[in-house]
Amino acid sequence: MTPSTATFIGLAAILMWSLLAALTVATGRIPPFQLLAMTFAIGACIGPLTWLWRPSAIRALRQPLAVWVVGIGGLFGYHALYFLALRLAPPAEAGLLNYLWPLLIVLLSSLLPGERLAAHHIIGAVLGFAGTVMLFAGNGGSGFNPAHVPGFVAAFVAAFVWAGYSVMSRKFAAVPTDAVAGFCLATALLATLCHVVLETTVWPESATQWLAVIALGIGPVGLAFFAWDIGMKRGDIRVLGAASYATPLLSTAFLILAGFARPTASLAIAAALIAIGGLIAAKDMVFGKA
Repeated sequence: MTPSTATFIGLAAILMWSLLAALTVATGRIPPFQLLAMTFAIGACIGPLTWLWRPSAIRALRQPLAVWVVGIGGLFGYHALYFLALRLAPPAEAGLLNYLWPLLIVLLSSLLPGERLAAHHIIGAVLGFAGTVMLFAGNGGSGFNPAHVPGFVAAFVAAFVWAGYSVMSRKFAAVPTDAVAGFCLATALLATLCHVVLETTVWPESATQWLAVIALGIGPVGLAFFAWDIGMKRGDIRVLGAASYATPLLSTAFLILAGFARPTASLAIAAALIAIGGLIAAKDMVFGKA
């Protein structure tokens, strides 16, 4: 598999994550940890289904402890912190802090062996971040409240956790992507434990809500992690980091199409900044190296 192909597969994960907000709204009032457990359980089944015709792939689960710590810490740790942030702080501001992770991926990638951070990668990432700021600023802020500090801290730490997981995936490039199924299963089990301790069970109330849960498990909380793993390990990690800023933009677009949000001028400006930033960061891939 060529780096370009792996990068495009990684971009597919970004597209799937863009559906996360709209599908989550469509699931109704299911508590976050319960929803996390349900969707990750579905996602954990994706890999094993392919093992039916390649049974040797199950050996991918035999990994050193460090691999499991990074995998489970990345998937469960990030989502636990993210949900905590949404509970303790305004969603717009918490989301903005959380979307530091694409910029962190671009910057941290320079620490990897054989990787070099060029000026256009930094410029593209900064423009993407500016677009994200514009996107969330257009939603209006609720003002600073000291009571929200724990939520802001959780969102900030979540950004570092996901960026660290993504960059560390390149360090463990020899680990087969099939191992992600094990990480998803472990995340589902931990989320179930948190749900039992912290939440009251609320099941989907309609066929539409059940379909939304299934779609989440197959896409944003399933195939997306396998695609992201391939992109991080074999693709251009800097391009993927910068392109990740398209996630909040596309997510808002899907919310608008679903009738859960309305278009604004700030969205149009954010779209331009994010698109330009992504093209600059991906200059080598799109236009070829000078």
